[in-house]
Amino acid sequence: MTGANGDQDNATQAPPLAGQLAIQKIYAKDISFEAPQSPHAFLQKLNPTIDVQLNNQATRLDEEVHEVVLTVTVTVRSEDKPLYVVEVQQAGIFTVAGFPPEHLGPILATACPNVLFPYAREAVSDLVIRGGYPPLLLAPVNFDALYAQELKRRQQEVPSHAEQAH
Repeated sequence: MTGANGDQDNATQAPPLAGQLAIQKIYAKDISFEAPQSPHAFLQKLNPTIDVQLNNQATRLDEEVHEVVLTVTVTVRSEDKPLYVVEVQQAGIFTVAGFPPEHLGPILATACPNVLFPYAREAVSDLVIRGGYPPLLLAPVNFDALYAQELKRRQQEVPSHAEQAH
């Protein structure tokens, strides 16, 4: 909105961005599919259970450049026998600049995995289909909540280690 003197109204001006998160590269770092029960599993009526494990790791490559690797491991079992195991390490190189130092950890643990997860989900689904099994579509993940849980877990570990030292 323009005021009487031609200046923009302060209420409509957005504050300048504090930092920048830029994707430099997204790539598959490691992919694995194992189906130890094939082909017998295809001839049986199955009642599968699914276990999904997520992990992410960040490595500093340069002052403002980081590699983040999101590892998704899916184990599908029927009657305690593994039907298949899929592991995808989806990686990205990110430039993270201009943020306060205390924001770096949360950015690498939440924003970057949020970028990588759709690629990992697609790779898992594609591998499962190529393995001869019905499509497996992973549910969206709240990386903010996972990060908060991890911080809480770490805070609870610290007092227990301190108690053991006394």
